[in-house]
Amino acid sequence: MYWLLGTPRIYAVNKHRKTSAPNSDEDQSSDEKEVEDNAIRGLQVSRNGRLFATITETSLSIWQTSPVASLATVIRSPSSLITHGINVSVLLRPDASIAAVQTSLGFLVTYNLAIDPAARVYQLVRQDGQTRRQSLAEHSATEGQLGQRELHIRFRMIIKVDAGISKVIALDEELVVAVEKPPALQCIRWTPDSAGSQTVTELLSRMSWMHKKTSICDMIYDRAMSLYVFINNDGRAYAVQRSSENHQEDATRRSIFRGYGFHVPNTEDLFAINGAVNAKFSLLAVGCANGEIHVYTARDYVGNIPLSHKLIPPASISTTGSITSLSYSYDGYCLFVGYQRGWVIWSVYGKQGGSSFSSDTKMAREDNDLWLTDVRSGHWISGGSELLLTSQDSPLIWALELAKNAMTGCFCAANVARMLLHTTTSLMLYRAHSLSDLVSSSADPSLWHQVQIPASFLANQHPIRSAVISPDGRYIAIAGRRGLAHYSVHSGRWKTFVDINAENTFVVRGGMCWHLHILIAAVEVGDVHELRLFSREHPLDDSSLVFTEKLPAAVVVISRVGEDSLLVYTYENTLYHFIIFATSSTVKLIQVGQIGLHGIVRAPARVRAVTWFIPDHQRSDGDPSQDVVHASVLFLVDAKLVLLQPSKDSEGAMKYDMRIIAHDVEYFVFTPDLNHSQNEPPSPPALPHLEGNEAESIQPEVTLRDSLWYFDGQQIQCWTDIQELLKTPQIEGQKDLPSPVPISTDFYPTSIALSSGVILGIESELIQRRDVHFAYFRFIIRTQLFLPPILHRYLSLSDSSAALGISCYYERLSYFSHALEILLHTVLDAEVEASPAPEESLLPSVLSFLSSFPDYLNILVQCTRKTEVRSWKTLFAHLPPPRRLFDESLEKGLLKTAGGYLLVLHTFEDVDSSLEQCVLLLRKAKDAGDWDLCKELARFLMALDESGAGLRQAMEMINVSIPSSQVSDNETHDVNSTTSTKNSSTRGSQSNLVVLGNGRKEKYSQKGRASRKQSGNNKDYFST
Repeated sequence: MYWLLGTPRIYAVNKHRKTSAPNSDEDQSSDEKEVEDNAIRGLQVSRNGRLFATITETSLSIWQTSPVASLATVIRSPSSLITHGINVSVLLRPDASIAAVQTSLGFLVTYNLAIDPAARVYQLVRQDGQTRRQSLAEHSATEGQLGQRELHIRFRMIIKVDAGISKVIALDEELVVAVEKPPALQCIRWTPDSAGSQTVTELLSRMSWMHKKTSICDMIYDRAMSLYVFINNDGRAYAVQRSSENHQEDATRRSIFRGYGFHVPNTEDLFAINGAVNAKFSLLAVGCANGEIHVYTARDYVGNIPLSHKLIPPASISTTGSITSLSYSYDGYCLFVGYQRGWVIWSVYGKQGGSSFSSDTKMAREDNDLWLTDVRSGHWISGGSELLLTSQDSPLIWALELAKNAMTGCFCAANVARMLLHTTTSLMLYRAHSLSDLVSSSADPSLWHQVQIPASFLANQHPIRSAVISPDGRYIAIAGRRGLAHYSVHSGRWKTFVDINAENTFVVRGGMCWHLHILIAAVEVGDVHELRLFSREHPLDDSSLVFTEKLPAAVVVISRVGEDSLLVYTYENTLYHFIIFATSSTVKLIQVGQIGLHGIVRAPARVRAVTWFIPDHQRSDGDPSQDVVHASVLFLVDAKLVLLQPSKDSEGAMKYDMRIIAHDVEYFVFTPDLNHSQNEPPSPPALPHLEGNEAESIQPEVTLRDSLWYFDGQQIQCWTDIQELLKTPQIEGQKDLPSPVPISTDFYPTSIALSSGVILGIESELIQRRDVHFAYFRFIIRTQLFLPPILHRYLSLSDSSAALGISCYYERLSYFSHALEILLHTVLDAEVEASPAPEESLLPSVLSFLSSFPDYLNILVQCTRKTEVRSWKTLFAHLPPPRRLFDESLEKGLLKTAGGYLLVLHTFEDVDSSLEQCVLLLRKAKDAGDWDLCKELARFLMALDESGAGLRQAMEMINVSIPSSQVSDNETHDVNSTTSTKNSSTRGSQSNLVVLGNGRKEKYSQKGRASRKQSGNNKDYFST
């Protein structure tokens, strides 16, 4: 979902420049001391992401994030440093009104942060007669207001904690301080309460749920889950909540905190050292001493927190160092893990993305790229589109840009089907879905359409919170902090609100989607919740709204399904069904049904996506108002894919049977929701090569048109037909479901190109070059065929007719034969390793299936030349003799394919027989005028007999005369010197060089091959 892009921007408050080389060791040490004094010791981002604070040992600086710029700095006096100690860490009250600095002597120095709306910094300077100067302010200032609002840092108070500070976190109403002697928790209110009390303390020894004789070394608080995570010095981790907000309650009778231990290490390597909370997916991540990250699922607040998965670092602990930082992105889809000597990002359920450990460490140090080799902390800003990185002893801040999938902010079918990414300032659209040959052309950079977001919109509404593309790929809409804008891919024009006040009146919350040229957005205007329809053909203005539908509650998610249906799920746990009714002059929404889901979905806010499946008879001929009666509803709740099936109880009343069909779902793809013109397989062509019973056995109704796909962080899982799930009876206490088809990828899959038979994905790549002194990231498109594992599943179920039915839709693809070759290769390798009983072997069924296609002989020989010789015995045990396959290739005129079988004949039969077949093929190639094949066959003969006698004999047999001088001993020696390998006169393993018809060379290992009687080298050449 997140991919690194470009090279980071670098910021510093006090830029240290050396005007000349140091003249002495004292000068050099002075320079190093100055850099060390200015080193960033802590960084904290405000809750809304607009400001962040940094500290050095002596100063506090406040920065803005859009654009990144320092607004104010306060430097502590020498006497304050002596009295209270140097700065250790920094805190920000969530509303960014107060900053607190923890010192080394146990003090908390607090400051008020006040913004002056009238004063400006970084103002644009213009001088008459000179070129207009562009400044940082011009890019980010709103209309009529140049410069950034000035911020003042004013000293507030100093709080002394006599017991010593271990860790502090800042909340809206108070500071929570973990003290050391004795181990306890102190809650210090920002202002005293009505009774004049400001501090409440509770000893850890009085917390019955906590292991005794321990102290807290780290704390994390998540406001969305109202949950703390405590990390203790004994390596345990606890999930903790406040018991009561009433500080006057008798603390002797009731504990302030209640918690449950969820990470209990067995060894010191598994000691917890830091943690992070993912509220979006209800996950708790714990970084361990050995570099692993253990991720737990918080199912409830009473201690049911099982282990979900583990993240293993890409290198050993000696290479990575210990974990220094854990941080989830705002939307929860990405986890940043900082190590002492690098960093890694993972998707929410464990797919590794970018990493600095693939870098050349020596080159990175030469270029002073500390962001690759020395990481102190990582923090998300700009809605998750940027990462701020700090180093251990550096005054620099690196801002690393990321491109994220639009699916993270607006989960809809169009965003899943089409690859739309957005960064802090631009959109990127991948436009290759309509190509006929997606595999060979997918990596072409020209297929990316990059769009710059209007600067005025960014200045007023940064960051971009969501983006959505139309199903046909013609239009894109974006939503920022407030308001929205849309873009036409064909014309290249943006439309934004002319009146900034009208833009600021509403917030897009609940998602957006397109219907033709109409944008449907769920918005909030104060306490009013609406569905608004905007036309691309009209200017953006309140007066030009096409239609408005008021709703009784806030929208969680909207989804366009079918041709003209809209599903709207609200916080009151109701699913509304609207029909989009369009005429030549108007477009409006008509509600035709609704479903109350009380008692079925417990937490509406946890729903990430919704769609439904309607039977074909209802979809084509039924009354739309009755769709809710027939629809099977799919919900994505947290990471669980939930299926609701309609049924009737004993009294005839409508009810829904719920079952969880998948866990750990990062996203899912339901093909009926996709744009059929781009993703639906074409009609099956006529298959003249199938005759009789073979043609009659095909099931043309077997397609992927109603398939359901999901990604679980490791593999793509696919149910080829949702009817498999719907028809599976739900038995009380049982969870028997048809198993999906697993499809492994070594990249992050982003979309399913159904018509092309491939899975599309993106992979980040770190580039370091000698000719430039900086490293940068780029991402590349990756593809993988999904047809082989699906065919494998059907054949393993002895359903060859269904496999043939699926194949009919993809036989037109130029790489269809390659997909069948992968299928054969996978099954062959598995059976060579497992050696199944004959009745359990799948290989005969696969070979019988492959024989239904005209490229059968070539598929066999292509698979043969890419596998080890030890696998040939298993393969040809189920095939006719190689000579018969050779003869059949000759009969069909497949000369290059026949050439491939020469190697098999040479392996299984004697040399005289191989020579005879080679001469026969050579005659056919000469008659056909295929001189490239003749050349390869001549080389093959010279490899069999280095004296040249075999080649001379073959030429005579095809009536081609060769002067004896042309095959002299010297020329024979020259040929042999270019093709020689180690002599082999005993049985053993050889490495043979195979020269292909297109000039490529591939190596394979040949084991157990019998020695040849001929003297000299035994190198085989053949052409395919």
